[in-house]
Amino acid sequence: MTKSYRGLFVGLVTLDLIYLAESAPKNNQKLVAVDYTVAAGGPATNAAVTFSYLGNQATALIVLGSHPMTELIRSDLHKYPVAIADLDPTTDTAPPVSSIIVTQNTGERAVISINAVKTQANDDSIPPDILHNIDIVLIDGHQIKVGHTVAQIAKADNIPVVVDGGSWKPGLEKILPFVDYAICSANFHPPNCDSPATVFAYLHNWGIPHIAITHGEQPIEYLSGEKTGTVNVPAIRAVDTLGAGDILHGAFCHYILQTSFADALEKAAIIAANACKHFGTRRWMDVE
Repeated sequence: MTKSYRGLFVGLVTLDLIYLAESAPKNNQKLVAVDYTVAAGGPATNAAVTFSYLGNQATALIVLGSHPMTELIRSDLHKYPVAIADLDPTTDTAPPVSSIIVTQNTGERAVISINAVKTQANDDSIPPDILHNIDIVLIDGHQIKVGHTVAQIAKADNIPVVVDGGSWKPGLEKILPFVDYAICSANFHPPNCDSPATVFAYLHNWGIPHIAITHGEQPIEYLSGEKTGTVNVPAIRAVDTLGAGDILHGAFCHYILQTSFADALEKAAIIAANACKHFGTRRWMDVE
């Protein structure tokens, strides 16, 4: 039987309203969706759900609060299940809402959201002993102050830290010195970086030993120590690519505790590719 691990996922939670349609709407156009679903979203949150689905215990360190809309998020995370460590439980501000349109024939998605711009927490709101018995930490960069403090504590306690480099966020450079694994998208562009080679060099100069850059359906490039290589991504017919990177990160957190960097990337890519065969960010788990 595979060992169960405990993961802490630090960053963004959103309420995702996901529509499947023939195309994204043009100006002044109204569309009727083919399908529709609602789920908790955000990079750290989707990664936590995946980590939990793979047989582990996941905690999301997020700003949620008490607005009525948060009940939809709570019920979704309870179902999968993910524990919630709320950085601001008394706030009645509405959670960030993402509206997503998935194009039916290609699986490509268009997203609009305000992310965590209005829900930034201070590090003094971190629950005490949040890292007790934690095996791995993922930080998505949407809560910079909290992520910075958690990364420092994790590093001091020899807990591996994964950073989700979906896109560059100001302040992320404060977290990078404490990172063991940087898993980035092709849209991750640190200052003065305009190519995979310059991104690898930038992150390597921060002392990060294991770095990967994903390229959608194309092979994943990686640098592990001084070794470079690529990992193939399974060829599929994509129904929905929404959350594929988040799912890959959550699966990576599961596999890296058991195997090598390249092998963990390969296994995580298989999970993410399978998720893309299904509409929304949850149905791939419901049909297994």
